[in-house]
Amino acid sequence: MRTQSRRAPRAFLAVAATGTLIASLAACSGAGGSGSTGGDAINVLMVNNPQMVELQKLTADNFTEDTGIKVNFTVLPENDVRDKISQDFANQAGQYDVATLSNYEIPIYAKNGWLHSLDSYVEKDKAFDQDDILTPMTQALTAEDGNLYGEPFYGESSFLMYRKDVFEKAGLTMPDKPTWQQVADLSAKVDAAESGMKGICLRGLPGWGEVMAPLTTVVNTFGGTWFDKDWQARLDSKEFKEATRFYVDLVREHGEAGAAQAGYAECLNNMTQGKTAMWYDATAGAGSLEASGSPVKGKIGYVPAPVEKTDSSGWLYTWAWGIQKASKNAENAWKFISWASGKDYEKLVGEKIGWANVPAGKRASTYDIPQYRKEAAAFADVTRDAIANAKPEDPGVQPRPAPGIQFVGIPEFTDLGTKVSQEISSAIAGRQSVDSALRKAQELAEAVGKKYEGS
Repeated sequence: MRTQSRRAPRAFLAVAATGTLIASLAACSGAGGSGSTGGDAINVLMVNNPQMVELQKLTADNFTEDTGIKVNFTVLPENDVRDKISQDFANQAGQYDVATLSNYEIPIYAKNGWLHSLDSYVEKDKAFDQDDILTPMTQALTAEDGNLYGEPFYGESSFLMYRKDVFEKAGLTMPDKPTWQQVADLSAKVDAAESGMKGICLRGLPGWGEVMAPLTTVVNTFGGTWFDKDWQARLDSKEFKEATRFYVDLVREHGEAGAAQAGYAECLNNMTQGKTAMWYDATAGAGSLEASGSPVKGKIGYVPAPVEKTDSSGWLYTWAWGIQKASKNAENAWKFISWASGKDYEKLVGEKIGWANVPAGKRASTYDIPQYRKEAAAFADVTRDAIANAKPEDPGVQPRPAPGIQFVGIPEFTDLGTKVSQEISSAIAGRQSVDSALRKAQELAEAVGKKYEGS
C-alpha cells in the first residue's frame, strides 16, 4: 500500500453569493429525483458522459442487488447538470443526495457548507483504500479546512494525440515532449495529408469548460495568467495576447471546419472519423479512441501537453461524487460512492464493457491491472504521468492568487470564463480580432479582480 499525504489547496479568497454560482442557463429537468428519498433509496444527479451512462446501466444488477439500495438517476448534459446541481445544493433543497461535481466546484461548495465531509466515512471504510487514490486527486478534492469532500469517479489531465500512421507516411516524427511551435509546424505539414483531413483539432466552442480549458493551458505555458498575485487582470499582457493569437491562428489555419462551434465531442468525433491528424484535449478521450470498434484503434500516439516556458502544461480535472449536506441518506450515499469509485467497480467495467472503458485516472492500483495495462498500453502511462505532473497551485511562470490550471478557482469564473470564451470564439470565427476580443475580456476580468484586491 502506498501512503499518500493530503494537503488542503490554497484558500479561496472569497466566496460569492449563492446567485453567482448559479449559471444563467435554463433549468432542465430529468427523470428521477422527484424529492428527498427515504429508506433504502438515494437520488443521484450526474453528467451524461459515457462513463456515467455505463455506471447507470450497471447499478441495478450489481450495487442494488448487493445492498438493496435503489438508485434514482437524473442524467443531464454538462451545462444543464451544473445549473441544476448549483440550484439544489445552494438552496440545500435535499432533492439529490449525491451529485457529480468537479475539482472546481467542490472546494467552493465545501466553503459554503453545502457538502458532507467524507473523512469519517473513509476512516470507517477500510476497503475503500483512500491511500490508493492518486495524490493530485485527493488534494484537489480537499477544502481549505483540511477535510475531504469528494471522491473521484475518473480523473484526467490533457495531452496531445496524433495519428502515428499519418506521421510515418509523411516522414515526420513527433517529439517525445513537443513545444507548441513544433506542433504548429507539424500541423501545417499534415494538413490535407489524407482526403478531408485537417492538421489539428482544438476546441473553439464558447464555454469556460470548452475553449477556455485548452486555451488557458496554452496561456500558462506561454508565460501568461488571468490574474497576477495581487489580483490585477492580465488578459491584455503581451504573453496572454501572444498565446491567444497563437491558438486562434493555429485553429483558423490548420484546424477543423466550423471550429468556433467545435468542443470536446466534436473533436473526438473528428479524430475517430479520421478528419484530423492531431488533437490536444483531455486524456479521457483516449479510452474512446482505443475502444473496441473504434476506426482508429491502435493508430494513435500520445505525448504530453505541449509546452513553451513551463516544464509541463497539462490540466487537472475530475468528475467526482459529493454528498449534499441536506441529504437524509448520507450513509447510503457513501455506500454508493464507495462502490462507484471503488477498485471492484473498475474490474466490473473491464469485464462487462471493456478494459479501455475503465474510469481510470484516479487509483494507483488501476495501473497494475494486467488486463487494463494491455488494453490501455498506448495511453495509460502518459495519462498517469500527466496527472502526476499537473500543478494546480503553480501552473505558470508567476505566483497565482487562486488555484487552478484550466480555470481560476473563484466562484465568479463560471460567468467570467464564459463571457471571455464568447469573445475568443468570435475571434476564431473571424468576426473580430484577438486584440479586440482581449480588450473586452480585460475589462470583464478587471471588474472581478477589483472584488479581491487587498484580500
